[in-house]
Amino acid sequence: MEDTLNIVIVGHIDHGKSTLIGRLLYDTGSLPKDKIEEIEKAAEILGKKFEFAYIMDNLEEERKGDMTIDTTQTFFRGSKRRYVIIDAPGHKEFMKNMATGASQAHAAVLIIDGDKGIAEQTRRHAYLLGMLGISNIIVAINKMDLLDYSEDSFNDIKKGALSFLDTIGASPKNVIPISARNGDNIASQSPNMLWYEGSTIIQALDSLDFSKRDKRDGEHNDRLERFRFPVQDIYGDIIVGRIESGCISKGNEVTILPEGYNARIMSIEVFGKQKSSAAKGESIGLRIENAHGISRGQVICKNDLPEPFDIIKATIFCISEHGLKADEPLKIKIATQETGASLHIKERIDAATLQKIDDCSRLENAEIGIVVIRCDSPLISEDFSSVPELGRFVLERDGNIVAGGVIAGKKE
Repeated sequence: MEDTLNIVIVGHIDHGKSTLIGRLLYDTGSLPKDKIEEIEKAAEILGKKFEFAYIMDNLEEERKGDMTIDTTQTFFRGSKRRYVIIDAPGHKEFMKNMATGASQAHAAVLIIDGDKGIAEQTRRHAYLLGMLGISNIIVAINKMDLLDYSEDSFNDIKKGALSFLDTIGASPKNVIPISARNGDNIASQSPNMLWYEGSTIIQALDSLDFSKRDKRDGEHNDRLERFRFPVQDIYGDIIVGRIESGCISKGNEVTILPEGYNARIMSIEVFGKQKSSAAKGESIGLRIENAHGISRGQVICKNDLPEPFDIIKATIFCISEHGLKADEPLKIKIATQETGASLHIKERIDAATLQKIDDCSRLENAEIGIVVIRCDSPLISEDFSSVPELGRFVLERDGNIVAGGVIAGKKE
């Protein structure tokens, strides 16, 4: 099976994200020739010079029309693997998707306009990457053509970017000078920056080592991992859901949490076909002996059982235009689990400046909170680094998502 890596490309509006994506698709030959010709003709008719950002505009139109391009996936191929770009069409959508875990990215390209430097959204996006544990970050200093491809200018911007990233504990794998418009250091080395001897964007992505990632076929670490299966639904006597960690085999003994009773796996099914085992990433159906009273929101576990909790410490990112008040009634959702909750704000942080704000009675939109959450019923969680789906959560108010976060620990 071909290796696939999910990446997210982020940065301040107008810093060149769409142009970079368009270039990546074009330079790797990932779009049909007739698609490029179609976009070129459309630009000519409108009396405009062809821009690589038009590629993304065109694909977005197809998305809106429910045509050939999937709404969340745009892909290209490097020399080593296939890449899927997880994209959100704007600042608010990106913030919501990243904070709620909708974007399952393994790596990120953080793009900075070399002519303008680090901007507010850049800082917020970078903080979110760190908050969500995305440590494989490549920084692209764009629009070097506007700086006459100056090495000194690049070094100044690089210094500022590394200094900021260091304050949030992020250490990028590469910092690359590029011109997305002209194709400098995207898929091939730039003749305009002979002073730069590092990787291109494609080379940097290909060099990321994910050989130790858990395999979805159940090999390697999955054999030793904790099995975690949040129950999504029940159809007759078949319990359905997605394996978020570990593997399971017919005949295995499991524990149903948070209740804590034991059961045995009688059969494993996928679309009506029997399997002897299944592993992380697979959506399956289970028949379980002694499965009395099982329901959505329970978690089927094996090995190193987690303790249910009702009070947790967490870092959250507010995405509500109306903000969040301390102690107001909310709902917390972790995987398929949900219950009522309220929060106490311990620290309030400006995501752009990372400065603390004294008033902890509320959080405004796009602010970060270090909080303690009190849950009405016990829930099951894991460290975000080991099982992200049980280490992240969303908070809802009146059916609307108002914050996303990651669990920092259980409060004794």
